[in-house]
Amino acid sequence: MTDQLPQTMRSDARDNRARILDAARAVFGDEGLSAPMRQVARHAGVGPATLYRHFPTKQALIAQTFAEQRRACHAAVRDALADSDPWHGFRSLIERICELHAHSRGFADAFMTAFPEAMDFTADRERTLRAVGELARRAQETGQLRPGFVVDDLILMLMAHRGLQDTPRAARITASRRFAAYVIEAFRAAPETAAPTPLPPAPRLRPTHSPSTSVALRTTE
Repeated sequence: MTDQLPQTMRSDARDNRARILDAARAVFGDEGLSAPMRQVARHAGVGPATLYRHFPTKQALIAQTFAEQRRACHAAVRDALADSDPWHGFRSLIERICELHAHSRGFADAFMTAFPEAMDFTADRERTLRAVGELARRAQETGQLRPGFVVDDLILMLMAHRGLQDTPRAARITASRRFAAYVIEAFRAAPETAAPTPLPPAPRLRPTHSPSTSVALRTTE
């Protein structure tokens, strides 16, 4: 029994850590990084002491929670830069970033450094922006990207894209893909005779009920 007890404790600790990370992905993904640590603990079914034993700070929890998304972002940058077609690489990077952000409000917050305790993500953002700048330069040289594009346009796009977090989860990914397709077409410097790229399917959305929305809907009728 003496030999088995430490192994049992290690197994329990691993299980608790996995539950905490699963809970953090769910809570931060739905509510963003402002969700309190105690909410993560409740969702995981562990006490605060257990949570803080594994993750002494919220920054440490955030870094581990979105480790997979960070790796996916690094891979997207690497693949885009290695693409022999600069325009295709540019497009694919925008599409993959949008999809990563659409899956998790928390990752979008961290990537955009909208939360002070997610500063470790600054390097990820800067790496991505440098890649976009390099891809933009290449795509502009081929004449496929409009000459007026600047990297700040990507920040503007991502700020607008964050508004999709209020979309119901079932429609959010579809909405994100269609949004990205529209933005990419706006960035494209194709001749007017070029056949337009087919858009992804439109999501089934309904306007929120508010006085301003009601006025707008009545105005368009």
